[in-house]
Amino acid sequence: MKNWVQFRIARPTDQLDEIKKFYGEGLGLKRVAGFENHDGYDGVMYGLPDVEYHLEFTQYIGGSPCPAPTKDNLLVFYIPNKNEIHEIKNRLQLMGYEEVEPENPYWLGKSVTVEDPDGWRIVLMNTEGLKK
Repeated sequence: MKNWVQFRIARPTDQLDEIKKFYGEGLGLKRVAGFENHDGYDGVMYGLPDVEYHLEFTQYIGGSPCPAPTKDNLLVFYIPNKNEIHEIKNRLQLMGYEEVEPENPYWLGKSVTVEDPDGWRIVLMNTEGLKK
């Protein structure tokens, strides 16, 4: 396994255009790839600069049922700069995505939790001052 260099989390959506806005414009993730009508699927992949970890979102032309998970299924983004978290939170608010209270109290006071268009929760965790 030591030669593995890429990891991707993929999930379906029925709102691909909104997902693109949320993760691309709102979170500011870099679009690394995308495709249209590949065996009936459209999709997009986002990643962090210079990192081989990606999020992939796909939408089947005939519909992609995807109920949201529990409120404690999270994508956590560790961000060392509080100002950057504040900027992302403000962008998302302007797009209509308000901060929600986390299910797990561990995240209270040290992070921002927001639901994406499909109801999946993301956490923007400030790592400033955390021990490594």
